[in-house]
Amino acid sequence: MQASLSLHQWVVLLLFISGYLCIIFERAIGINKTTSALFTAAICWIAQFMGAIPYEKDMLMFQEGVAETAQIVFFLLGALTIVETIRVHGGLNLISRTLRFHSKKVTLWIIGCLSFVLSAILDNLTTTIVMVILIRQLIRNHEERLLFGAVIVIAANAGGAWTPIGDVTTTMLWVAGRITTAAVMKNTILPSIACLIISLAFATKLVKGSLQPLKSLPGSELQPKAKTIMACGFFSLVLVPILRTTTGLPPFMGIFVALAFLWLLTDIFHKNHPERSHLRMPAIFGKIDLTSVLFFLGILLSVGVLRIGGILKVLATQLDALFINKQVIPLMIGMLSAIVDNVPIIAGCMGMYDFSIYPTDSSFWLLTAYCAGTGGSLLIIGSAAGVAFMGLEKVDFFWYVRKASLPALAGYMAGIATYILQTMVTT
Repeated sequence: MQASLSLHQWVVLLLFISGYLCIIFERAIGINKTTSALFTAAICWIAQFMGAIPYEKDMLMFQEGVAETAQIVFFLLGALTIVETIRVHGGLNLISRTLRFHSKKVTLWIIGCLSFVLSAILDNLTTTIVMVILIRQLIRNHEERLLFGAVIVIAANAGGAWTPIGDVTTTMLWVAGRITTAAVMKNTILPSIACLIISLAFATKLVKGSLQPLKSLPGSELQPKAKTIMACGFFSLVLVPILRTTTGLPPFMGIFVALAFLWLLTDIFHKNHPERSHLRMPAIFGKIDLTSVLFFLGILLSVGVLRIGGILKVLATQLDALFINKQVIPLMIGMLSAIVDNVPIIAGCMGMYDFSIYPTDSSFWLLTAYCAGTGGSLLIIGSAAGVAFMGLEKVDFFWYVRKASLPALAGYMAGIATYILQTMVTT
């Protein structure tokens, strides 16, 4: 196997690195990360085809890569639409009405556990946004509210790691056939719970005192059929992995079934009420965060160049030579996720190791799912949930390092220890 990169491969790799640096320093250079991702994908593929010999082989692999990427993009579009449908009906406000506790420590644990559960059903990004907006009404002191927000990020990332729909990286592994629903839930739920509990235990030491009773939340009015839409929306999301397991349908087809079901319900409920046009799907589609979807598209296409060009194979060979114990590699992937967005890391990892090396539901992929999902909590820029929290509350990077990185690291390592112990007991 090729042990080093050729000149053409170095050119493609440097173009990718340059584009990714633009993504990392988005605020400094003032260029949206989605723009950088799409531009990087285009430039890298142009460079790849200019040196392609033969051209037909690269074209065939390019078409296959686009088909795989499209499945993930379709899935994200469907999932975001379902969640947005629940939100515009006010269904998520039903949850906020139950959070009426006095003790800050009790509230911290309740919010952390709720974020964990919601993230497993919805996704970590949506959960973080909803919960951060909620704690603005619960916590008046900005410093304390930041700590609660950091707990939400850690809990949401932990909750999203053990289900195929809770985190985009787990979804990527699931869609690509690296993991199955039953295996990832069975093998990573205990490590994820351990991550949550240990992180909360560390964070609890930083809060004390009581909260003023919460009488009401502004904007808590429910739209017509809100309870039904919320129940059916959650049910349809849970139905997706069940359809995958029982019928073998690709996940994006399952999410389309769920979306069509919810679309039918909204049409039936609101068709005779013109004043409810904002609650129907055509209006809801306009509120979807397409920028994030296009960002994932650009990243996945960019990483596809590295895979098809053989660059990832070379890097995998060198990584294998560096680490004798291959279980260390997922741990390093998680740590790297704190610095670099975990989407390209997982995409690159899948390109490095095919099924002949690590088959479906191997310990390598299951541990990678956990590490990539929770490792991003170590720094605020390491996950979409953290970036959303930073934007909503204007969180300083170094504040997060001082207050949240230690609880996140303790939880991360506790989860890995739990996974290893669990593996030893079951084998």
